[in-house]
Amino acid sequence: MREIVAEQITDLVARLCQTANTDLGNDVMNALSKAYQTEESPVGKDCLQRLIENAKIAAAESMPICQDTGMAIVFVEYGQEVVIKDGDFAQAIHEGVRRGYTGGYLRGSMVQDPLQRVNTGDNTPAVIHTRIVSGEHLKIIVAPKGFGSENMSRLKMLTPAEGIEGVKKFIIETVSLAGANPCPPIVVGVGIGGSMEMAALLAKEALLREIGTPNSKQDLINLESELLVSINDLGIGPQGLGGRCTALAVHVMTYPTHIAGLPVAVNISCHVTRHKSGTI
Repeated sequence: MREIVAEQITDLVARLCQTANTDLGNDVMNALSKAYQTEESPVGKDCLQRLIENAKIAAAESMPICQDTGMAIVFVEYGQEVVIKDGDFAQAIHEGVRRGYTGGYLRGSMVQDPLQRVNTGDNTPAVIHTRIVSGEHLKIIVAPKGFGSENMSRLKMLTPAEGIEGVKKFIIETVSLAGANPCPPIVVGVGIGGSMEMAALLAKEALLREIGTPNSKQDLINLESELLVSINDLGIGPQGLGGRCTALAVHVMTYPTHIAGLPVAVNISCHVTRHKSGTI
């Protein structure tokens, strides 16, 4: 067994909250640069240039890439040989979010109650997804999620008879309905299978995959490619002002499901697809 002090978790989460909000990943920057090279619309090209410039300034000045610094979504791979010492696991994460957001002067967007709407002031609590794995490590991924894009996400319980064509239709329809609202060019996370909540979790987890990294399943590589073409053919374009680049990538994850079901979830991310990871 390996002991990890709760304060180590708090320190790591605080650091990841800040870097995720100020330092856009190389995969997203490369995808934006590639989109700039291929975009046909002059207005769309100008939008992409400004997005790239904004991200560079944010990294250089350690300033937020976007004013919506998001809800802190935290994914944890929890090694089964790990024991947390001198504190509570979940509270250590929440405290890390509090320190990261207040110490980094990042916007607090969380309200304590969804109906009463009183701001918590420090962007807590986080949403925590934990997976128990073998080993004696903790891998933590902080993925701040802005709600301009989160609000455009959808889930539908399709019937098996609707099949792959029904899945594709729902995904493209979701992006079309979203239009300019999620600040395109977007990354589209798709979860297919499992139960209602599993499909939604898969869709969000799909956004963590680095852009440009191929899917592990050949049939999904083909599906992602087809969907990306269809979505970009919608003509929504950068920031919804028209053009060829509506989406930077489509990432699909699947899970076994019930014989009577075909759950599909679409979780849209704006061009600021943020996530940073660290391991203890």
